[in-house]
Amino acid sequence: MSRTVAFIGLGHMGGPMAANLAKAGHRVIGHDLDLTAVEAAAGAGVEPAASVTEAVGAADVVITMLPAGRHVLGLYDDILATARPGTLFVDCSTIDVADARTAHERALAAGMRALDAPVSGGVVGAEAATLTFMAGGDEGGFAEARPLLEAMGRKTVHCGGPGAGQAAKICNNMILGVSMIAVSEAFVLGESLGLSHRALYEVASTASGQCWALSVNCPVPGPVPTSPANRDYRPGFAASLMAKDLGLAAHAAQEGGVRVELGLRASELYAAYAERVGDAEDFSGIIRTIRNRSGEAT
Repeated sequence: MSRTVAFIGLGHMGGPMAANLAKAGHRVIGHDLDLTAVEAAAGAGVEPAASVTEAVGAADVVITMLPAGRHVLGLYDDILATARPGTLFVDCSTIDVADARTAHERALAAGMRALDAPVSGGVVGAEAATLTFMAGGDEGGFAEARPLLEAMGRKTVHCGGPGAGQAAKICNNMILGVSMIAVSEAFVLGESLGLSHRALYEVASTASGQCWALSVNCPVPGPVPTSPANRDYRPGFAASLMAKDLGLAAHAAQEGGVRVELGLRASELYAAYAERVGDAEDFSGIIRTIRNRSGEAT
């Protein structure tokens, strides 16, 4: 069934996601503060809206893809009163679990329905409609949103109640951040021992060291031709985004009294790395930092 969707946030992730919804036959009304992003989305079948209220007022589903929880909550404060009663709000941003739960509460109090549905898969997944969605909210909202999520991704998982999608996202990305550091350290150690990248990859990718950070996003050029390492670490999944996600995981762990020693150390390393390179490098480029600290050439 075709839906009318307001899509707020048409950046590197949101733009391709909105385009895939339009490609699937849905009416998509988009808005972003960046006019260049709006123009690009319009070229892919998304109807531009002059304001968020214009976009939301015509929609029965509102999807948001924004940088942080404060942006989501601020937007909800502005538009919940103008949306149609019963509108389903689906937030695909990666934000703090507490902020996600607050967003649910505000939507429900305004007579709306809500789902947190952050994504994994990066820009490549957004463009190819192969994202994984981790959803939190009630079964009814998930069932209604699922056809839309499936138009933008390859896998959708209902993780539980409000905030559960965000919880799954930060736990998953803590695994990814730690494993990328471990894979990078292994390659730098291998270099110091005279081991070729190819040899280490051929062993680890078919042995107990196999993981996504190695087999898909390998931090050295050569073994995986599609990895950002072959494009001078152009993202991909930017270092700043990994630093953000690890920061959310570290905060949640500290708030809950959970000891995540590797997660906290990964958060520190990525925060320092992202401060230096920002959005310019893929998170796998942290191997350069490890080489520098090891006295190796960059």
